[in-house]
Amino acid sequence: MLLNLETIPPFYKNYVKQVDESDLLQALRISGHRMQELVHAIPVTKADFAYAEGKWTIRELLCHIMDAERIFCYRALRFARNDKTPLPGFEENDYAPQANASGRSLQKIASEMTHLRASTIDLFESFTPDMLVRKGSASGNEISVVAIGFIISGHETHHRKILQERYLTAKA
Repeated sequence: MLLNLETIPPFYKNYVKQVDESDLLQALRISGHRMQELVHAIPVTKADFAYAEGKWTIRELLCHIMDAERIFCYRALRFARNDKTPLPGFEENDYAPQANASGRSLQKIASEMTHLRASTIDLFESFTPDMLVRKGSASGNEISVVAIGFIISGHETHHRKILQERYLTAKA
């Protein structure tokens, strides 16, 4: 299913632009695979590294990616089921300190990410074409189910690039 960028709320356009694939399920598979390759290459000694004061550690960033994916999937499920209740936003900076990131190993986080992405793909595979074009309101923006799927892939891609460019090239 092709996605019209004009229908994406401005805040999310940068994420969706980072997705090269036009097939949603393929986009989710590829971004998940690329993230797994990167996470498995992160040295354990860098798990608690933050590239600047006030920035999340690598583990916190990975937990943020999972938190966001879960929230996006919840939104997609509600909208696919034709629930018209407007959904609130979430404050990622409030979630991060509560994620118990430092209590989880990189290996455990990688495993959790694998399971989460498999569940996300299962969810989106279950949606009919009619469900994928349904829309709802989240964070004050109208958005379609299919757009949410591309946002999940693009959000992960965005953070994978940040991990590569700012975390893993910097000296710990």
